Amino acid sequence: MMLSVAYQERLNDFWHYCLKNQYFNVGYPESADFDYSALYRFFNFSLNNCGDWDAPSNYALNSFSFEKEVMNYYADLFQIPFEDSWGYVTNGGTEGNMFCCYLARELFPHATLYYSKETHYSVLKIAKLLRMKSCVIRSLDNGEIDYDDLIDQVQRNGDKNPIIFANIGTTMSGAVDNIKIIQQQLEHVGIYRQDYYLHADAALSGMILPFVDCPQPFSFGDGIDSISVSGHKMIGSPVPGGIVVAKRKNVDRIAVDIDYICARDQTISGSRNGHSVLFMWAAIHNRSPQQWQQRIQHCLNMAQYAVDQFQEAGIDAWRNPNSITVVFPCPAEAVWKKHGLAVSEDHAHLIATAHHKDSHKIDALIKDVVASLQERLQLS
Repeated sequence: MMLSVAYQERLNDFWHYCLKNQYFNVGYPESADFDYSALYRFFNFSLNNCGDWDAPSNYALNSFSFEKEVMNYYADLFQIPFEDSWGYVTNGGTEGNMFCCYLARELFPHATLYYSKETHYSVLKIAKLLRMKSCVIRSLDNGEIDYDDLIDQVQRNGDKNPIIFANIGTTMSGAVDNIKIIQQQLEHVGIYRQDYYLHADAALSGMILPFVDCPQPFSFGDGIDSISVSGHKMIGSPVPGGIVVAKRKNVDRIAVDIDYICARDQTISGSRNGHSVLFMWAAIHNRSPQQWQQRIQHCLNMAQYAVDQFQEAGIDAWRNPNSITVVFPCPAEAVWKKHGLAVSEDHAHLIATAHHKDSHKIDALIKDVVASLQERLQLS
């Protein structure tokens, strides 16, 4: 590609901007420790994964064979027999959540979607797009769903087939909704497993919990119906992406045969990014289970280090079990903008992702937060 000098200069400026900011933000769950250079040659091709990898279309330039391997890997990771599962590589966590809410709505067309106030903002948008009745549930102090309020709302609505949207790691505090408690309390009021749909939004923690010693319940083995995970978060990717896995018997309900591509399609987007599939395939083959465990443990250790340093400085910081998200009082605007923090109401958080090989960025953040909060105390 031949570009003018002015356009080349603009691209060079953007290149330096990216170099400066790749490892800068500590408030967002993006793992930047990836190297997909072995895949660069495939950007010469238009890889379109159109429809179902299990029923290939007449568009031959796809990465379906790699996608099948990816989905086999995640079926095993999330404890469901591959032949009983179906899923695909998505454009991100929101698409995965929409796909699963769509499945649930087709199974229970008149049901209400229940989710906590700590659920990702996209779920309300999904409910509106799918024209689903929805109900927001209170949250506990640590970010988990309020289980008593959930049951109260289900009973108040007289809902015999509720659709439960469980957070396996909330956006702001990394809280994991206890799906065992949810199931037990639903059964206690006469709503049994076959009568409701349970989705797990595991955008970040879906690639943490499989590799820790004592994970909270999160998998098909624990009773979920579907799960979605982001690819650009714990896994790491140059473009947004994700994975969704569901029970095949539910997916078959929404499958559509498309004559002009000679294929079946049950995805949200239809034409899909075949390059994202290669990123996910390379990521799972680049590390052994032991290396994933070591990587996750490093992140957990860094998160605990941040909690300890904050508390040593008198700052009320904390994290949930098996979470790499550290919550602390929101500092001055200049500080959270400088460090790229996510803030909500009077709290902020840092996320100890894998590219933080040492404590350098976290130490710099803690120093600025402590100074900011101490200044606020002096002025009050």
